[in-house]
Amino acid sequence: MSNDIDTSSLYEKVAFAKLLDLRREFAEGGVSRMVLDARPELTNNFENVHGGVIMTMLDMAMSSAALSKADFKKAVITVDMSTHFLHPGKGRLVAHGRAVGGGKSICFCEAHIEDAAGHRVASAMGAFKYVDPR
Repeated sequence: MSNDIDTSSLYEKVAFAKLLDLRREFAEGGVSRMVLDARPELTNNFENVHGGVIMTMLDMAMSSAALSKADFKKAVITVDMSTHFLHPGKGRLVAHGRAVGGGKSICFCEAHIEDAAGHRVASAMGAFKYVDPR
């Protein structure tokens, strides 16, 4: 792959993230942070943030960590993801992602989400395949 490729701005083109208003605050050196402010249309019948939104946050946090580990010279696709729901998600949610291993073609990551009170809402582990961004 050419060294002139920069995938750092690809996140801005993810329409689903815009729809959710899921913001990437940080992604550098294999670490990322995503933020979401809960609103009624993102909740389930218990008025907690829907599990699909939680999983999206975890996936985006891990993929951002994987991209930053590759210095934004590659793109990634999710190959596998395991999620654990631990506490109802309400209010401002922050997802922390981290690349924990892998090689040239696969990056292993983990992530967790905390609410404003510091409760761990969910955690995940995933595998991400590096692909040519073109």
